[in-house]
Amino acid sequence: MMAADFSDTGFSEATTASIATAREHSIGALLHRSARRTPDKTAIINGDVTLTFAELDTAVNRCANALTERGLRRGDRLALVSHNCWQFAVLNFAAARIGAILVPVNFGLGADEIAFILSHSGARGVVVEDALGQTVIDAIDRAAAVIDIQGWIALSGMPAPDGFQDATEWMSSGDATAVGVVIGDDEPVRMMYTSGTESRPKGVLLSSKSLISQYVSCIIDGGMTADDVEIHSLPLYHCAQLDCFLSTDIYLGATSIILPAPDPAAILATIESARATKLFCPPTVWISLLRHPDFDTRDLSSLRKGYYGASPMPVEVLRELSRRLPDVQLWNFYGQTEMSPLATILQPHEQIDRAGSAGRASLNVETRVVDDDGNPVPTGEVGEIVHRSPHATLGYYRDEEKTAAAFAGGWFHSGDLGIIDKDGYLSVVDRKKDMIKTGGENVASREVEEAIYLLDGVAEVAVFGVPHPKWIEAVTAVVVPKEGAQLTEETVDAHLESILAGYKRPKYVVFADALPKNPSGKILKRDLRSEHNDIAGR
Repeated sequence: MMAADFSDTGFSEATTASIATAREHSIGALLHRSARRTPDKTAIINGDVTLTFAELDTAVNRCANALTERGLRRGDRLALVSHNCWQFAVLNFAAARIGAILVPVNFGLGADEIAFILSHSGARGVVVEDALGQTVIDAIDRAAAVIDIQGWIALSGMPAPDGFQDATEWMSSGDATAVGVVIGDDEPVRMMYTSGTESRPKGVLLSSKSLISQYVSCIIDGGMTADDVEIHSLPLYHCAQLDCFLSTDIYLGATSIILPAPDPAAILATIESARATKLFCPPTVWISLLRHPDFDTRDLSSLRKGYYGASPMPVEVLRELSRRLPDVQLWNFYGQTEMSPLATILQPHEQIDRAGSAGRASLNVETRVVDDDGNPVPTGEVGEIVHRSPHATLGYYRDEEKTAAAFAGGWFHSGDLGIIDKDGYLSVVDRKKDMIKTGGENVASREVEEAIYLLDGVAEVAVFGVPHPKWIEAVTAVVVPKEGAQLTEETVDAHLESILAGYKRPKYVVFADALPKNPSGKILKRDLRSEHNDIAGR
């Protein structure tokens, strides 16, 4: 059934344009409104740079005008390759103000991988941090794209090479007049590339409607306020730090402290020195904070709100956090890039009683679990997690087939497997690709990981499947012991004997000094699978 057509309002084109201007609610408008409310309040602290909301708004206007002067237009793609810095925040809002589509790029990628993103996105411009400059220059040479706008962020003091301009100058001088471009709710303003479990990553298109709907869900269900002082240390190229936290702080008028990386010593020192109240970390980083020698010597009493996501928090780590940071409320944010990224939230009062749960659908989301035909499964049964929400992506850029599959039946299909209990709480069983099929039985890697974490002396663990001539896949665990702990394969197996069925217990246990992780703190199980792929034949 077609929606009713109310386009013939009888209004003139000029009146319609005036209404659109008055009603605009785009990413570019959020900062400006915060600057009008609290112009002199500190918006961003990044090393020696401190910007009030008024100063940040002016920098964004200058940058937006500079990009326009250099030929960037509505709908053009602007790639950004940089570690965390205040310039990243400016470019995010400046591109949105002129209707350009920002393409944040993982700074850990190689030249060929970046070249693919530049080519696939059709990027017109690129801005790069100096330390990453040569990789991006090589990528431009290999990309099938005309990159005629090239900006340079000199964080290390390296001068811009030929063809590049100092992007910080775009923000610190020039025309500060407000940009007069009116952006529609569902015009794309961002293209986020997935980390890619397939041969190539996909370009996830997000609009102001997607993002702002998600900000509202984060703010309401995540207990966020304008009084927050938040540390942002995870990569801003990832929408978790950028859109669940930095952009919501800008929207609210809260203060953001930007760190270049999630270094445990720097995070702990900054909580103390800046009296930070709020912190987001994936479980791997929370674990690194708990294990750092400074944890018990720094004054962390200002911290009141803690958030985690990207992967489940081990139950034993949750209990340790509640003991060692008793005044900190914790939230679990579950989602993915295609949901801008939030889908469900586990609230502070639910952390221990429902440990391991991803919570319930957030404010602007409806979530269910379905079978392979899209039908809801009975309560307590495993199925694929699907969502309906304005958070959802507009689709995968230039990929009709994957977009159609992702939105089959009018729901966004997450690719995660989960269970919803009688009270509506979601438990994520595993990614479809992480479910281990051994001897005809399905084993959820997370269940095995949780059991191993109960063993004293375990700092971190990752469980995955490797090829096996008899079992097809063999459950395999890589364990990182705590400092001074004496663990053996026999002690791990003896510990699990009374907890897990035999087919769930690892056939192989490997000990390591660390687990491979991406810059967002996610454990790279694909790297572990590759490294241990032939373990059955050794």
